[in-house]
Amino acid sequence: MPELVKKCPECGGINLFWNRERGEVICKDCGLVIEDKMVDFSQEWREFDSDDGAKKRRSGAPMTYTQYDQGLGTEVGQKADLFRLGGKERNKFFRLRKWQYRISTAIERNLKLALAELKRVSSYLKLPKSVEEESARIYTLAVQRGLVRGRSMESVVAGALYAACRRHEVPRTLDELSEASGIEKKEIGRTYRFVTRELGITILPSNPSDYIARFASALKLSAETQSRSIEILEKAQKAELTSGRGPTGIAAAALYVAALMHGEKRTQREVADVAGVTEVTIRNRYKELLYELKLDKEIKKGKKKKRVKK
Repeated sequence: MPELVKKCPECGGINLFWNRERGEVICKDCGLVIEDKMVDFSQEWREFDSDDGAKKRRSGAPMTYTQYDQGLGTEVGQKADLFRLGGKERNKFFRLRKWQYRISTAIERNLKLALAELKRVSSYLKLPKSVEEESARIYTLAVQRGLVRGRSMESVVAGALYAACRRHEVPRTLDELSEASGIEKKEIGRTYRFVTRELGITILPSNPSDYIARFASALKLSAETQSRSIEILEKAQKAELTSGRGPTGIAAAALYVAALMHGEKRTQREVADVAGVTEVTIRNRYKELLYELKLDKEIKKGKKKKRVKK
């Protein structure tokens, strides 16, 4: 039933009936016809299997930037169809297919290779489809404006993926992208800043809280520890301890402190390996949190709890 019609204007009743055949909304209490001549946007046929439905549908797949032609292009013959033809006709179609590839523009050829690499890296990092679509859109705009010239295709792909991750608040570090793409971390960061600046893409700073769930899952910490670490981060943000510091380092330190409070001790080396930072970074952020937020007493209580459990 349409969301706009919630109650009867005559009697105020909410017992409404939507007659799909007539396109009417009727109040069952007083019989008032509230809406009539409504447009039915559903399909006008029935389908009993996927093949039957595919024949009756009049629209194709939705447009997507993850394909070089956005899914709107056509191809000369499919391989299954070509081999049904005779020798001369088959050779003719092979020549047509060859020329179709040759007359494609430089941008199309670049996108064919780059989007395949983008899908590979996205699959490796297990990114959602929304991030993959956004990164493909950013890369397509970069190619159309000539920003890829003078840079490796892989670095621009990695930069577009990192920008899409930041826009959709999907926590992925430059180290992870470097490992997946085989490009140096500095090169990815340089390309990411260049592309976002040239395309006018505004990206907010990363929130350390976005990394807590991933790090806690890798360290096998409890839900209480995760909640406590987010509370510590909120206090740190109010005390302006997060400004000018890497989000992964401050998130890992907050998780390390929360684990000590709940008696789930993890070494600084374990936390540093999961977060992709050094032990020195964990140690420095840990000392700052203890000193500024006065967390010494709570950590001592956590250590006592651990001894009692033993």
